[in-house]
Amino acid sequence: MDLKNFAIIIIFLTQSTFGILGNISLLSKYLIIYYNEHTLKPTDLILTHLITANFLIILSKGVPHTMAAFGMKLFFSDFMCKLFLYIQRLGRSMSMGTTCLLSVYQAITISPHNSFWKNIKFKFPNHIGFTISLCWALYSAINFIFPVLVHIKQSQKNTTEKGDFSFCSVLGHEKIVELLYTALLVFPEVLFSLFIFWSSGSMIAILHRHKQLIQYIRRNQTSIRISPESRATQSILILVTTFVVFYTLSSILQGFIAVLYKANWWLVIFTSFISMCFPTLCPFLMSHDFILLRFCLF
Repeated sequence: MDLKNFAIIIIFLTQSTFGILGNISLLSKYLIIYYNEHTLKPTDLILTHLITANFLIILSKGVPHTMAAFGMKLFFSDFMCKLFLYIQRLGRSMSMGTTCLLSVYQAITISPHNSFWKNIKFKFPNHIGFTISLCWALYSAINFIFPVLVHIKQSQKNTTEKGDFSFCSVLGHEKIVELLYTALLVFPEVLFSLFIFWSSGSMIAILHRHKQLIQYIRRNQTSIRISPESRATQSILILVTTFVVFYTLSSILQGFIAVLYKANWWLVIFTSFISMCFPTLCPFLMSHDFILLRFCLF
């Protein structure tokens, strides 16, 4: 085993192990909550599906790279390549969708009673489950289009040109595929990103006004506690900011790979590593504060 394969094994095996254990551990806690109470609060429900999406990303990114580094390339048949690409796209789409939903829901939750959202503030939680189910159904169908339309090359020549670990090289740049990809995946992701920025900005503005109010009250009181809603919002902002940073960096790197005729081997590996950072870190960010959120949010 050469140094390059050994480095890949260490990087992706470590990242995958921590990510899988962290996500399974946190998912188990939410399942226990559901078993004991027979229901999940809206925030818990969104986080459960976010964890599931993260698990799919780790499964389709880290595991294949680790297996390839161990020399198990024969495992990646045409069907397995399509399956891994499908799971990867589905997990990425659902991670974006659930993160957007979490950010928007929290922004609406902490909005003032006299705000624009007052009419849907108490109705929105009842539609969380349906919204998530609709996202799973739509993205499962949409992402299934590309394994059907895109031909996966298995020529030894093409695989060699792409690099040792690009075991699923996609034949592409067909115009119809690019148009469908832009219309069905890229455009919704851009739209979700705008919603995330808007909701995050709204939460920051609300927290700023709340901080000013606290400073005013402190002039007349000796002690005051930070409200549970403010703590929850700060935690969600940390999670959403982490997602935006790694998602943006991953998208930029994937753009470079798509433009370059022959992407550098380290660029491909680094892009996969960055793509797995949020799914790996997410359960640890959540376990720090989010286990307490169920007692803070309605």
